Amino acid sequence: MTRSGRGGVLGGRPAATTRGRLSSLAIDLFTENGFDETSVDDIANAAGIARRTLFRYYPSKNSLAWGEFTEHLDGLRDLLRSSPADVPLGVALRDALIAFNTVPEPELDEHRRRMALLLGVPALQAHSMLMYADWRQVIADHCAERLGLDPASHIPQTIAWQTLGTALAAYDQWLLDPDSDLTELLEIGSRVLIGGVASLATPDPPPSTSR
Repeated sequence: MTRSGRGGVLGGRPAATTRGRLSSLAIDLFTENGFDETSVDDIANAAGIARRTLFRYYPSKNSLAWGEFTEHLDGLRDLLRSSPADVPLGVALRDALIAFNTVPEPELDEHRRRMALLLGVPALQAHSMLMYADWRQVIADHCAERLGLDPASHIPQTIAWQTLGTALAAYDQWLLDPDSDLTELLEIGSRVLIGGVASLATPDPPPSTSR
């Protein structure tokens, strides 16, 4: 995510389309030259296409960093739908989250560069809020269907925000520590997603100093 990217809380597969290859090229240029310093014309020139042709694939420079986001949302929906009905909802969310963000070893470097841009560049952070809203809605829709609730209601939306937070926290730690394992971080975070704060082991209280 060369990679098409699943968009910020994302997952991985090689870029197999023109849109995916353009996004990968943009990630290279953004990383090498800076996001603000790289223009749409720079990307179009590097790709050997006209500026207007690039805009047939992506509506803005910001969207280039996200790759084939809409297609990948469809992939997330498929992962959630494929979960058996007898699997607890929290487990289904964990399994889908991990599968969606599983990145083959040869693609990890580009995926790391993409995520560093999405989570670190102010202009992309602002754009990310719009993309994350669509990502959360996929989660909320699935939860609402499982629970028999309105997707816009509090519980599905709360779970969607918690799932997004689990993914973002894992990516934040993964970017901070190059030796960390993304899947392991997602698994650890998902334990809290499934069991809540009460499931965490608490340390023994300090010894009393009273006499």
